[in-house]
Amino acid sequence: MLSYLADFEAYFGPLRLFRYITLRAAFAGLTAMSIGFIIGPWLFAKLRALSAKQSLRTKDEVGELAELHASKSQTPTMGGLMICVSVIVSAVLWARPNVYVYTGLLVYLGLTVLGFLDDYLKVVKKNSDGLSGRWKLAGQALLTGVALLLLLTCPESAERMRELWVPFYKEVLWSQMSLLFLVPFLFLILAGSSNAINLTDGVDGLAIGCTVTAAMAFAIMAYAAGNTIIADYLFISYIPGAGELAVVCSALLGASLAFLWYNSHPAEVFMGDTGSLALGGLIGMIAFMVHQPLTLIIVGGIFRDGGGFGDPASRFFQIAQEAYFQNVTDPPSL
Repeated sequence: MLSYLADFEAYFGPLRLFRYITLRAAFAGLTAMSIGFIIGPWLFAKLRALSAKQSLRTKDEVGELAELHASKSQTPTMGGLMICVSVIVSAVLWARPNVYVYTGLLVYLGLTVLGFLDDYLKVVKKNSDGLSGRWKLAGQALLTGVALLLLLTCPESAERMRELWVPFYKEVLWSQMSLLFLVPFLFLILAGSSNAINLTDGVDGLAIGCTVTAAMAFAIMAYAAGNTIIADYLFISYIPGAGELAVVCSALLGASLAFLWYNSHPAEVFMGDTGSLALGGLIGMIAFMVHQPLTLIIVGGIFRDGGGFGDPASRFFQIAQEAYFQNVTDPPSL
């Protein structure tokens, strides 16, 4: 929205600065962070007043982890609402609207609603089951279809979104992916990244901390993909308009840093599925739109197993957990 101020540079020269993605990305991050710090305390107080508490798994389900997390039984959940409001408002203010921005924000908003329903059921039923996995996958499949409909019917993106690029290979691998491959491919990316961050969430600051690094990485990739000179120099796909996704990533980065302030140990609030499902879906969608879906395996390697992503990280995390519990119950002698 504010990017259109550059059209009035004839009246005030410095307004031309709003044409630069780097400037708007910086302000998007600062705006999202400010919104998070402003609405965060109010929102978290409301969640505590409504007793929107995280339903923790029992000892029979997770063993000794249940005892370590027992002190968090009064910590409110659904903190992802703060991230959602911060990202949406900031992105609308600072990103120049195009099909890529609309698609990314629509997927993010849709997954936020899906995650909110899951958290709401957990709070109401007072158990950790929530929305069934079947309904989550159905929602993710629906959003996959909506995203592809937007991208393939818009002349600006229709041809580009059918291309398949792989890291470290300077030519397009497949210039016209068929729908029979494209639909399940995007679904795997969207559901995999979404569920991966959802499974990572559980340790104070872990999921949101990993999101910060992923947002930074894809902000750089989106900016490079939208810049013809950089894209040509690096032998990556040039996608006109994709640079605006760097503004969205910066808004996500700012909102994540604000949330990390409250979610770092000891956590004052949990993001819940309201945050984790949506964050993973947004990152996966951006990775697809800038032709870096396979790079997501590297950038998101820390995320635990979700739809095929992060199996090594999941195993590493499991080994680390077992070593930690062993030291807790049987600390080594000095």
